[in-house]
Amino acid sequence: MAKAKPNTEEPLEKQLWKAADKLRKNIDAAEYKHVVLGLIFLKYISDSFAEHHAKLVQGEGDYAGADPEDRDEYQAENIFFVPTEARWSFLLAHAKQPNIGTLVDAAMDVIEQENAALKGGVLPKGFAKSNLDPTSLGGLIDLIANIALGDAKSRSADVLGHVFEYFLGEFALAEGKQGGQFYTPRSIVELLVAMLEPYKGRVFDPCCGSGGMFVQSEKFIKNHQGKIDDISIYGQESNQTTWRLAKMNLAIRGIDSSQVKWNNEGSFLNDAHKDLKADFIIANPPFNVSDWSGELLRGDGRWQYGTPPAGNANFAWLQHFIYHLAPNGLAGVVLSKGALTSKSSGEGDIRRAMIADGNVIDCIVNLPAKLFLNTQIPAALWFMRRGRDAINHDRSGEILFIDARNLGHLINRRTRELSEADIKQIADTYHNWRNPHGNYEDIKGFCCSAPIERVKELDYVLTAGRYVGLPDEEDDFNFNERFSALKAEFEAQLVEEAELNQAIIDNLARVVI
Repeated sequence: MAKAKPNTEEPLEKQLWKAADKLRKNIDAAEYKHVVLGLIFLKYISDSFAEHHAKLVQGEGDYAGADPEDRDEYQAENIFFVPTEARWSFLLAHAKQPNIGTLVDAAMDVIEQENAALKGGVLPKGFAKSNLDPTSLGGLIDLIANIALGDAKSRSADVLGHVFEYFLGEFALAEGKQGGQFYTPRSIVELLVAMLEPYKGRVFDPCCGSGGMFVQSEKFIKNHQGKIDDISIYGQESNQTTWRLAKMNLAIRGIDSSQVKWNNEGSFLNDAHKDLKADFIIANPPFNVSDWSGELLRGDGRWQYGTPPAGNANFAWLQHFIYHLAPNGLAGVVLSKGALTSKSSGEGDIRRAMIADGNVIDCIVNLPAKLFLNTQIPAALWFMRRGRDAINHDRSGEILFIDARNLGHLINRRTRELSEADIKQIADTYHNWRNPHGNYEDIKGFCCSAPIERVKELDYVLTAGRYVGLPDEEDDFNFNERFSALKAEFEAQLVEEAELNQAIIDNLARVVI
């Protein structure tokens, strides 16, 4: 008997990416992603519309006598209404025309006009730009038209949602440092969600990028037979083009994004959810940001544990998250590893207050290098909880340290990712530690449950290696990290000097000669 040939065909999303990338030509990935992802989104909403349109045309059962062109018939089913000139069949029929770019721009405009959830400039425009030739655009439309979907709307969302997510990652890789600003690598998001287990309640990401934290939360709930309607999401993003990606990323999965807000001032100066107390916060804020307007927020009520330095936003982010937690809320966030040890400009005092006075730190996970696309700065996960004394009484006087630096595998020379087994190992360790009936035990070189007294002995330094039994983590010295920290400290000192100089000038002006 002849041996069956192995199936070497690449997955659909990889085939599509290679074909779409060939059509990119002279367009930067940063611009091209909006073209491709916008078309995928348009295909999704058009497919969903077409499926329901066919049911209305047949007029059977509950749809007897219904008007297939009545917008209300679609809104009642949480389906976007797509006018004739914006439907995929229309665009596909005109894909070879020289004015196809103008037609796609018009389609995006009319869809926004007809659907309140997409108003406000959510959808991308600019398909008629001169650097995107009509032949390439037509080729993309033909390519996306060939995605095998099946008949059901849910199948359409599954396939196109998966392709959308895959393309987000590939574009972030193609853009490198700049692209990582809108995309948190999938394995990091999966780890955060696996540890937090956001089954029910309000989920908040105040720097939400393209919405990956929300998407993964939805997947987690579905994979564990939960109800997606049991969570509500709240988000904020300061970059408008990234916010558009988030809105499309969520809409393609039917997730309500009405509380995902954009403003260009960001969460510190213009908190879009001032009164929100979230059950879960999942976030990957930008590391070591120096221009966060800290000098304008000296007396802000969010700084419960100390005023963060004007030259570095790390401890502003941590306190912003804590401020927005519900009484028993849990936060899982990514932050530069330097925040575990920094003592410059009062950061050490804030960290001490969070541990000794607030008792809000649950767990620290030291991450492997090369996980991020936009930075080589070492990172760690912080898990913070309100009400530890009441909920986690067996562990309220301890902090769990997990050192995962040796986990993960390279997917190329520059990028590492965590496997499913890695994620399970870390998450299970945390859950067993939190669970009074769990089978947690310290593992030398990997995890340690340290009493807060021990943390105090080490001057409130939170590097995992010092607790799990590995050599001093100074071996991890990173020039970029150290330089960023020193630069932030210097900038903070300049701000302080300017304030003191102004105070002297003001006082001298009041002196009567």
